[in-house]
Amino acid sequence: MENKGLPFKESRQQGDWRESFQGWGLSWTGLLNNQKGEWWLVAQVVLICAHILPTWPSELIEAWSWPGWLHVTGLMVFAVGLGLALQGFLALGPSLSPLPDPKPNAALITTGVYGRCRHPLYRAVVICSIGVLLAKGSLLHLALLLLLVAVLNGKAHREEQRLCSVHPDYVTYRSNTPAILPGIPGLDWRQG
Repeated sequence: MENKGLPFKESRQQGDWRESFQGWGLSWTGLLNNQKGEWWLVAQVVLICAHILPTWPSELIEAWSWPGWLHVTGLMVFAVGLGLALQGFLALGPSLSPLPDPKPNAALITTGVYGRCRHPLYRAVVICSIGVLLAKGSLLHLALLLLLVAVLNGKAHREEQRLCSVHPDYVTYRSNTPAILPGIPGLDWRQG
C-alpha cells in the first residue's frame, strides 16, 4: 500500500524501509564540487573498502604469529559493529542519508540508539574497523582505522553544522549526548 498522500510522520509510522533510500541528493555535480559533503562520503567508502586489503607488513605478522584468540575477538567485535549499524539504520528510517547534509524535511531522531550516541552509524563503522584490526593484526589496518576516525570526525562536524541550522533543538541534544564513542578524545565532543 502506497503512503504518498500521507504526512511525513504518518508515513514514518508505517515503517516503509524504501523511504530510507530516497531523496539523498547524490549527483555527479556534487561529486565534483562537494556540494553536500560528497567528498567525505567518498573518503569514508574508500577507507571502509580498503579494510579488505591483506595484512601489512606480512613479514611482521608471520614472525610474531598473531594470537588466534585475537582473531576470534576481532570477529566478535566486527559482528557487534554490524549489529550496531543495523540498529542505527533502522532507527533513522526515512531520515537516513549517506551524506553529511541532512535530507530535506527529515525528522531529528534523538531517541533509542540516538539517545545514547549522536552518530551511531559512525560508531558502528569505527567498531567494525577495530574488529578488523584485531582480527588481522596489521599496521596497515591500524592506519586505516586512524584515517577512518579522522574522516568520520570531519564528516560528523559538517553534519552537525547543518543539523544545527535545520533543527534548533540539535544544539541541546549535542551538548547532552556523546558524539561517536563517549569519553574518547576526537570521538566525543559535546560542544560546537
